[in-house]
Amino acid sequence: MPDSNARFTLDPAFTVGEVNPRLFGSFVEHLGRCVYTGIFEPDHPSADEAGLRTDVLELVRELGVTAVRYPGGNFVSGYRWEDSVGPAEERPRRLDLAWRSTETNRFGLSEFMAFLGKIGPQAEPMMAVNLGTRGVAEALELQEYANHPAGTALSDRRIAHGDKDPFGIRLWCLGNEMDGPWQTGHKTAEEYGRLAAETARAMRQIDPGLELVACGSSSQAMPTFATWEATVLQEAYDLVDHISLHAYYEEIDGDRDSFLASAVDMESFIENVVATCDHVGARLKSKKRIQLSFDEWNVWYMKRFEAENTANPLDWPEAPRLLEDNYSVTDAVVFGSLLIALLRHADRVTVACLAQLVNVIAPIMTEPGGPAWRQTTFFPFAQASRYGRGEVLDVRADSPTYRTAAYGEVPLLHATAVRDKDTGAVTVFAVNRSQSDPLPLRIALTGLDVTHVEEHSVLSDADPEARNTLAEPERVVPHAGEGAVLAGGVLDVTLEPLSWNVIRLAAGA
Repeated sequence: MPDSNARFTLDPAFTVGEVNPRLFGSFVEHLGRCVYTGIFEPDHPSADEAGLRTDVLELVRELGVTAVRYPGGNFVSGYRWEDSVGPAEERPRRLDLAWRSTETNRFGLSEFMAFLGKIGPQAEPMMAVNLGTRGVAEALELQEYANHPAGTALSDRRIAHGDKDPFGIRLWCLGNEMDGPWQTGHKTAEEYGRLAAETARAMRQIDPGLELVACGSSSQAMPTFATWEATVLQEAYDLVDHISLHAYYEEIDGDRDSFLASAVDMESFIENVVATCDHVGARLKSKKRIQLSFDEWNVWYMKRFEAENTANPLDWPEAPRLLEDNYSVTDAVVFGSLLIALLRHADRVTVACLAQLVNVIAPIMTEPGGPAWRQTTFFPFAQASRYGRGEVLDVRADSPTYRTAAYGEVPLLHATAVRDKDTGAVTVFAVNRSQSDPLPLRIALTGLDVTHVEEHSVLSDADPEARNTLAEPERVVPHAGEGAVLAGGVLDVTLEPLSWNVIRLAAGA
């Protein structure tokens, strides 16, 4: 009879790498209600003097986001940065081809930077430039406006607009999803690789210390996957620092078993991109190592959106309700597993952005003029951002498996662990993918000074479809797990069915 227990060993001598704080980034795109009536609603009772919703700001701080990508996304490929600066009442209205909406530009670059400032010092801009309908010249203009101190036409324009100090943006995306035929200004790998290299070279003439992200594949399923990365990096390898990955997951045709194993695809995607990057580096005889920016990831019911959009195409509205997925407990468990996948590859994934931050496939929802609340996915992200800082320990689990249609045999346990090198505390993040059975887990702790279980937090529910809504904003919240025992250097704990678990092991008395 096969063993029904899962087990692994933790040892500080065996590590993956240090977690980059940017792993807990997010994404604000001018799409649907992410900006307007999301983070920005001047007439809201909670709005501050800048029109930002303070109830949303409080939740964003609690969520713990770091790098925030802006302003897109598909939106950026039609973006005219100069429309978003200067007096708001003078900014032009534009058609947004990406989401068939009307963009008012009432919220722009200065407002975004002010928003980040109110989140806190951990919030860092990740600015995307338009390489779909624009190019090198416009990227340089935006860089000069944003970053040059003073004394030039564009830097002095920023000062005249009320921002005396430069924004100091260090992290830049060279376009968005340029491999996708849906992208305005879609290009071949050869075309984009050359343009990305030209743009990177020019931007570095102003500031050699920038960090630049080249567009990788929009998903591992793209027909050009891997060939795209290899071609782009052949042109731009020594000019960029990161290559991007995007991936979204959803339950398809009721196949929940495969949905729960979505992180199998995410980990494969990461490892295949690493292999491609390193192959190009070897071919170029370069000592440089390209890092990965997983700057769009989430659970997204894309097929549902595509069907609704085909049936009812938009007619250029302002801030329509788009992509407002309401997440279940099941979605949150998959979401937590995706976070685990990112942490397990912290040696190469040094930037990651949850897409998106508010209302649009988001952990935070709002109602215009009304409240803001946490979706089920809010909790895994907030816990990972708070406790997933430090050094990722190498977890190689022995786990019972189950069969999936999409990925074959898959472990029921998906786990990682992070050690705080200053305190010695260890946090284990674990998902039980079984829909029906608890999973006993034994962890051997070798060379670690942990002394007791500080907390075992569980996100699960008897109803896997339970979700938080405007009517019931706190229907789903984490609860305390029971029965975790740490004795003799061994932790024994049982994971509830279909659950996300955070087990905090403290060091010292």
